[in-house]
Amino acid sequence: MPAPTALGIIGFGIMGERLLRAALGQATDFVRPIGVWDPSPAAAARLAEAPPGVPMLASAEAVIEACECLYVAAPPAAHIPLAEAALAAGKAVFLEKPLATDLAAARAFVARAEATGARAAVNFPMASSPAIAQLSAWRAGLTPEALAIQVAFARWPRGWQQEAAGWLSRRAEGGFTREVVSHFLFLTRRQLGPLALLDATVSYPPGDASETAITARLTAGGTPVTLTGGVGTTAQDDHNTWVLNDSIRIRDWSFAERRGPGGGPGGWAAAPDALPNERMRPLVLRGQLAGVAAMTRGEAHPLATLREALEVQEIVEAILAAPQSSGSPT
Repeated sequence: MPAPTALGIIGFGIMGERLLRAALGQATDFVRPIGVWDPSPAAAARLAEAPPGVPMLASAEAVIEACECLYVAAPPAAHIPLAEAALAAGKAVFLEKPLATDLAAARAFVARAEATGARAAVNFPMASSPAIAQLSAWRAGLTPEALAIQVAFARWPRGWQQEAAGWLSRRAEGGFTREVVSHFLFLTRRQLGPLALLDATVSYPPGDASETAITARLTAGGTPVTLTGGVGTTAQDDHNTWVLNDSIRIRDWSFAERRGPGGGPGGWAAAPDALPNERMRPLVLRGQLAGVAAMTRGEAHPLATLREALEVQEIVEAILAAPQSSGSPT
């Protein structure tokens, strides 16, 4: 087996810490974390409490110099500058989404990266999810007729994201459409084909806060898609469904379910190996980090491409720029 890939991490919030713990726990045969950089004292304190051996380096430049692949988990405005610095240094890049806060900048970045054959991918974990693999197996031979996507939140940001509320709750970089709906649009693109937005509405509160509700109609490879999302529409921190032909679905990120005998409410029966998201996540992250190692070596991998991420971001930003729904504050 090849030597583990030297992985650097910039941005040590929730996502950076999750990936580091997965790298040190489930994926030691694929990656070797060599250092972290984050200017926040709170991030330094969290790193000190993590499994030992991974230092907080002095700068972003120090992390880039030391790694073979850079994981960018900083807020979105920093994604492209950090990615381009790493690519210019000959390193591979694994980015959080969205690619950028500016769509034109994202398009230009992807064009440059593709033209130079950059080794780069985006962290849409459904690319490595066992639940999605089960969904794909069930979908074989099924003619797509209609897809319904629903996301709901008790509050936004979610309870576990409150430390990042400063940007996650603002229109410029945050909101649940960028953070959550994008995952389901990526899944839809992978499963059904290219996305096209037909129409959408969005609701915003006064000020610069992020959206509180969206509706949209799309097509994916010609299949009709309906999308709804809202804050304060569930008692759960986070509830979501992706339902194809009203016969197979993904529920709450990790439950692959289909209608059939012995099903629970609504006749839905979960796959025998279904796990709640907190138990599925380590398996998914191990798969993602295996992909990171393969991508860094220039090998085939399942990770989301920059082009896929850009196509998702195009739809997301179009939804967010849609007309305000009736009665929504301007």
